[in-house]
Amino acid sequence: MKIKDAQFLKSVFAASAFPNLPYPEFAFMGRSNVGKSSLINMLTGKKDLVKTGSRPGVTKSVNFFIINGGITFADLPGFGYAKLPESVREGFLPLIKSYIRDRDRLRLMFMLVDIRRVPGDFEREMITLLTERRVPVAVVATKCDKLARGGRAASARAIANALSVGEDSVFFSSSKTNLGRREMLSLIEEFCGNRGLD
Repeated sequence: MKIKDAQFLKSVFAASAFPNLPYPEFAFMGRSNVGKSSLINMLTGKKDLVKTGSRPGVTKSVNFFIINGGITFADLPGFGYAKLPESVREGFLPLIKSYIRDRDRLRLMFMLVDIRRVPGDFEREMITLLTERRVPVAVVATKCDKLARGGRAASARAIANALSVGEDSVFFSSSKTNLGRREMLSLIEEFCGNRGLD
């Protein structure tokens, strides 16, 4: 799959404002500062499509993007950054859950996990909710450039075990080296049914 065009559509702070689009949709979720925005920029080949920042918790809304005129990407709020006001952090979870429950065209969720961390209750709760909705999940181990190649396999095993998924469900990724880009784009193409993506 080649991404020739990627455009920002809108930021949504309430489930009632989710756009009603006819396109297959792919979403990206994970804890604050896990690299969601950087991953979307890497996949689309546009460095500035999604705002990134050194300060965690930048994404407080669900941000929608139109890809190749016929696919939707959704960047979900980061969760779990302790320095954000509790009222803000507590507001994220209902929005994320509403997104999962309401988006009938959601084809695949990319669950991002820092390869140096073991996922916890938040990730497991989201996996359970997605499983109940029968939404497939691809686990993306981000920031692989920060870990020696020899340690990646052990970290992937720990992530897979914590989430009760197979190791083959874990993708290695680095926005700095484009690691994993081809594999994730191929997966998106597969879940789109190979239609209208050339």
